[in-house]
Amino acid sequence: MNDAATQSADPAPSDPLRLSTAFEPRHGEPVPVADGVWRITAPNASPFTFHGTNTYLVGNGTSVALVDPGPDDDRHLAALLAAIGGRRVEAVLLTHTHRDHTALVPRLLAATGGPPLLAEGPHRAARPLAQAETNALDAAGDAAIAPDRRLADGEAVALAGRTIRAIATPGHTANHLAFDLGEGVVLSGDHVMAWSTSIVAPPDGSMIAYMDSLDRMLSRNDRLLLPGHGGPVERPRAFLRGLKAHRRMRESAILARLSAGDRSIPAIVAAIYRSTDPRLHGAAGLSVFAHLEDLVARGLALTDGPPLLDGHYRPA
Repeated sequence: MNDAATQSADPAPSDPLRLSTAFEPRHGEPVPVADGVWRITAPNASPFTFHGTNTYLVGNGTSVALVDPGPDDDRHLAALLAAIGGRRVEAVLLTHTHRDHTALVPRLLAATGGPPLLAEGPHRAARPLAQAETNALDAAGDAAIAPDRRLADGEAVALAGRTIRAIATPGHTANHLAFDLGEGVVLSGDHVMAWSTSIVAPPDGSMIAYMDSLDRMLSRNDRLLLPGHGGPVERPRAFLRGLKAHRRMRESAILARLSAGDRSIPAIVAAIYRSTDPRLHGAAGLSVFAHLEDLVARGLALTDGPPLLDGHYRPA
């Protein structure tokens, strides 16, 4: 799930992040994207999912592993079963538990003989909710998902003739994982995408955790990231540096608005996202909220009580 407001905004000329929306989804067709890896894009296009959710099929022999089944869609299920063919599905893995990645899980498991479901853990908020606080993305989380095996950070599993290693990348969700397939190829889920920044919306997500996860990915030397939506990131370290700098620029813009006298998230959004479709200001507000929560935690902004979406903020 992307930050649609950020994706739709006109980037500043000095913005180091260069997004790419060049992508042909080829819905229903398995597209080879790396050795022994195919992408099948679901037909669930939207402002938050781009051309649809990417499901990945991994394996070269008589068995496969499948990552992120996607939405509950008859056409997508048929496309996945056709791509699997007569091969055994050894396991189904999840990068995270937003419904656009998980809603097809029950039907897919039933149709493929009940392979084990592997994930970091059930869906959960990144932090406890404050009194009277609601989770704006609560409907997006799939609370019904219960993995058969929980994967710890760095844990390796032997599947479909290769080793797949879990990389903890919380931020977009608390239970987000990327998967290292070897040879510098990583399935990055919704943590890093070429077409847009990822939405980080407290309490479902955490900007503090997200920025730490960016640093973690920057410390690696991967050559290809295959995301949950859109096309590949082919120069990961350069893109990750741009993504981190973009987030810091947004943070600086928020601090500047606080210094200018803005005290609420709607006021900040109106100033920073002037060129963004007003229908996307709600998503923009969630992104600003995530940054403010981070800024308060670091002592760079102040608020009375815990940070809240409808809270009042001021400079430190």
